[in-house]
Amino acid sequence: MTTQILIAGFGGQGVLFAGKFIAYKGLLEQKEVSWLPSYGPEMRGGTANCSIILSDDPVGSPIVSNPDVLIAMNLPSLDKYENAAVAGGSIFVDSTLIGRKVERTDVKTFYIPATKMANDAGIPTLANMIMMGKMIKETGIVNFGDITDALKKVVSAKRANLLDLNIKALEAGYNYQD
Repeated sequence: MTTQILIAGFGGQGVLFAGKFIAYKGLLEQKEVSWLPSYGPEMRGGTANCSIILSDDPVGSPIVSNPDVLIAMNLPSLDKYENAAVAGGSIFVDSTLIGRKVERTDVKTFYIPATKMANDAGIPTLANMIMMGKMIKETGIVNFGDITDALKKVVSAKRANLLDLNIKALEAGYNYQD
């Protein structure tokens, strides 16, 4: 089985970090993995996206043109990638920042007010991980249990104090009922 994921948003929203977390989680579950970050020259405030492929077989190309799972963290990303998602796939929308609904009817859609949830919880920089928690719950592409090991791989030693907050954000997304 192969799952292609595209996470897209503004630079500074943690798009690449979220993708790296999912990639490491896949590695720890013995999956074949590809992680390909892409961002504009502006970095913060510019566009950023990250392609992740999790597979039981070796990954031939890291390019995700038609994602099975799309996570849109802002309106320009939803506008750009909505039609690229495969029929029968899933689209996750940060409904705090995106006011419109997904127009397609051949995909499963999930609206998560991740930015509002993160702000309300006092963790404003972790909307990305709230989205990851919900995506894991709804797709089951990786196991939610033992997320700490994957987080330890991506949370730098300099920011080890954020490990528990990342877990809190993942749990908030996982437990969110829309």
